[in-house]
Order: sequence, then structure tokens, then C-alpha cells
Amino acid sequence: MAIPELLERLLTAPGPSGQEALPAEVWRRAATPVGAVSGDVHGSSWVRVPGTAGGPLLAVIGHIDEIGVVVTYAGDDGLLAVRGLGGWDPHVLLGQRVEILTRAGSLPGVVTARRSKRKPGEERKPVSFDDLFLDVGARNGEEARSLVRPGDAAVIAGAPLELRNNRIASRALDDRIGAYVALEVARRAAEAGTPGDVAALAVVQEEVGDFAGSRTVAWELEPEVAIAVDVTHATDVRGGDPEEEGEHKLGQGAVLMRGPSIHPRVFELLYETAEAEKIPFSVEISRGHTNTDADAVYVSRRGVATGLVSVPLRSMHTPVETVQLDDVEAAISLIVAFARRLEPGVSFAR
Repeated sequence: MAIPELLERLLTAPGPSGQEALPAEVWRRAATPVGAVSGDVHGSSWVRVPGTAGGPLLAVIGHIDEIGVVVTYAGDDGLLAVRGLGGWDPHVLLGQRVEILTRAGSLPGVVTARRSKRKPGEERKPVSFDDLFLDVGARNGEEARSLVRPGDAAVIAGAPLELRNNRIASRALDDRIGAYVALEVARRAAEAGTPGDVAALAVVQEEVGDFAGSRTVAWELEPEVAIAVDVTHATDVRGGDPEEEGEHKLGQGAVLMRGPSIHPRVFELLYETAEAEKIPFSVEISRGHTNTDADAVYVSRRGVATGLVSVPLRSMHTPVETVQLDDVEAAISLIVAFARRLEPGVSFAR
């Protein structure tokens, strides 16, 4: 199974939190044939497909931002100090090639580190952002400052890689997968029809933790039901622990979250739909918040009946995040089938 064209375009468009314009433009162009595309002041995008029978509005939400780094200072030696945008383990960045988003366009660079000398027997210290710098080839600080401004962000450079068994590796699968799934759900809803309206959302600023995109769009659209689509840690890796949050392997299908912030009727309806449609799935357990856009949506206005469907992913927040495309298809098929069950009068009262 080749990487779907739209997903590949999304994965190769750099868009760290706060600077999501490039992948948002890819998503909006792809959404235009599906329905009327809208956006807001923060940069979130959505497309709404009319229902056929007056059922409740379903919002399907993926975030389009990715983790990155941001330039904080250009030294007189021409090297650029950076700090993280989102949850990085700094040692992952060392030696990587990057793409810096500047007002003049994309600028290539590499991640280098402060040289340190260890005495015999002295242990190596963990890498921190204090040790990391971007090198764009500038001769000195004046040249560096003519190329890059403080606040310019950068992402890891590199194309998606097709692996065996319908698996792919790339940066930004967290969560261009979700934005892709949301739009594909809307496209299929437009083709086949669903009782209620379906709105696909590509929201911003999830990785920096404030959920600004999903928070404001949920307020604007007032959905009666919402499904956040994200990725979750696959447990079929060294150190994976199914006893912590449940077992979800690559190839095991969509992952349904169950926990305090997930509406129990939404979970049960997703569960029943997967069983009835013979769509593979597993269950993930939350004991509080989900750390996804679902956390902002379920408390919007008077509250929204919210679920979370995830795709198992290896090596989260690295340049080689890995998923199996069969699981992506399972997530799409499940949410479309769920949307078809949202008949007029369906109740989520508790």
C-alpha cells in the first residue's frame, strides 16, 4: 500500500506549532472539492458536509501542527541557539538536518552540539537544549542575523519512508494522520451520505499544550458529538507495557480511548460499530485527561459528547514515527460507520 498522495503532501509540508500555514494550505486545497472550507484567526481549518436526515453535527478533529524547534538567539559565531516547540527529547535532534521557516523561505541547516571534553572515567552528560545549536553555514553572527530572526521555527528535514507490511516512517505523523483521517471521513460522508452534518477539522497548536485550535473551533461550530483523532504509543516495542494503558499493536486496528473525559455513550457506540462492521480495534485506558484535543472539546460551552480514536504509532516525537496504513484505514472506516448511526433523536444525556 503506497502512501496516500494527500498524506504524503501533508507530511512534507513543514508546520510547527504557531506556523502551520503550509500544511493548512495543503489541507484546505484538498478539502475544497468536499464542501465549503472555512478558517479562523488562529489558522485552523474545517469543511462541513450536510447531512441527509437532520441528525446531530459530528466534528472529526485532527491537529495539523507538529513539534519543532524555535530560534532564540544568533551568536557572533553564526550558530543559532534553539529551544523546543512541543515535547522533544533533545538527544533525538543531535546530528539531524532541519528546515528553517524564514520570511525569505525555507533555509537548510543542521543540528550540532557544544563540544565537551570528558576526563577519563567521567560519565557522559545527557544532552540538553543548552548544548544544541543550528548551523546554517553562516560565517558570523551578522550573516546569521541577516538570514534568521528570533522566533523562526524549524522542523526535521526528510521525506516519508515506505517500509514493509504497509508501514511508513516519517516526522509529523503526529498528527497529520489525524488531519488526514478527518478529511477522508468527510469525503466519504459526502459520497455516501450520513444522517447528520459531518465537519472535518484540521486544528492548530495542539503540541504546545493549550489546544487553542480545537478549543476555539469547537466553540464556533457547537457540535453535538465530536471524535478527536490522534496517535498513541504502540505497545509492540521494546519496553512497551500493555498493563499501563492497554495493548495496541501496529496492525491491530483503530484504538478507542475509554476514561473519565470520554463520553461513555460515544465509546460504547464506537465499540458496537466496530464489532458490527468487523473493523479491527483495541481499547486504550485513560485515568484522567487524554493529552489530546479531546480534552478541550469535551468541556466546550455546555459540554460536547466526545470520543477519541487513535492510530498506534512507534517512536513518537522523533523523525521516524512509524504507523501501519491498515490502522489508518480502520480509523477512517470506523468513524464513517459511526457517523451513519447518528440518527435524529440520538441522545447522549447522562
